Amino acid sequence: MTWDGENYQSRFDRLAESGQDVHGEAAFVCSYEPATVLDAGCGTGRVAIELDRRGIEVVGVDVDPSMLAVARERAPRVPWIHQDLVGLDLGRTFELVLMAGNVPLFTPPGTQAALVAGVARHVPPGGLLVAGFSLDRGYGVEEYDAHCAAAGLAPLHRYATWSKESFTNGAYAVFVHGRSA
Repeated sequence: MTWDGENYQSRFDRLAESGQDVHGEAAFVCSYEPATVLDAGCGTGRVAIELDRRGIEVVGVDVDPSMLAVARERAPRVPWIHQDLVGLDLGRTFELVLMAGNVPLFTPPGTQAALVAGVARHVPPGGLLVAGFSLDRGYGVEEYDAHCAAAGLAPLHRYATWSKESFTNGAYAVFVHGRSA
């Protein structure tokens, strides 16, 4: 899938201009107080830029050059890496790895296990993998939990929203998995 980064970002710009809070994911991440974050599937950098603004060391990775062009223009000091998340190996770990914005749903069908393994490689002992995505598009709770388990991560929390509302088997979930210390 190819994106138009400017068009994608303009939707969030319009929401922000109307007074809507577009930083729920960043607030969620900040509640865990990480010093370092990998924004895996960062898109135009909306979340990573906000995390950087809040003083967190962040690196963004995305496979789409159009999305990264917008991110680089908006925050040139943040490291933006053009790479597929499947097989990702940056040679370092982060206290929290984030996949916001339905990232597992935009990878080619059948590659979700490799996607989770690629990002989980960057979660150290005591670290977290946080992901939020729709559950009504063929990739659900059981599959995702199994892929996390295969990557050495255990479920810690599951929410219905980025504002930590209780999960009750709805159409969207925010997952928090961790690696044992």
